[in-house]
Amino acid sequence: MNYLNIDSEKLKPAVIELNTLLADYHMYYQKLRNFHWNILGRNFFDLHEQFEALYTDARTKIDEIAERILTLGFHPVSKYSEYLKISSVKENSPLKTDTEMVNEILKDHSLLLTQMRQIIEKASKANDEGTIDLIGAYIRELEKSSWMLSAWSKKTNEQLDLSLVNSAS
Repeated sequence: MNYLNIDSEKLKPAVIELNTLLADYHMYYQKLRNFHWNILGRNFFDLHEQFEALYTDARTKIDEIAERILTLGFHPVSKYSEYLKISSVKENSPLKTDTEMVNEILKDHSLLLTQMRQIIEKASKANDEGTIDLIGAYIRELEKSSWMLSAWSKKTNEQLDLSLVNSAS
């Protein structure tokens, strides 16, 4: 019985992309754990907590993505050997400076956002509103986390784009 009333053939491209995101999140999760364990220096307390918050969120998303794939009537990829093959997020040395770690995480965020937009595109073609809703919320959350990490990495005298600020004050 097709309880979703969505053609499973139309869902396959979205599920393939969801499995890629699942692999991406597994790799991202492990990288965050490594950075959480190996952060040193003056920013230890802030980044240790931030990395933990990010990996806790990633762990939740891993489960939700896998459950979405199951809801759509497919099996999620569940072997690390497959994650390593299909993920765009790559392993990295945890022996980095705090700034290098944040920059690496921001690079991964860019990859995750690109993958999420691929899912939205494929799910739209299948009229899969549930996946669109799930991933849309992920995009919003990841964009906010990216903004906060980017703000952390800026110098205090840097400015954002001021072109829209009314200069007649």
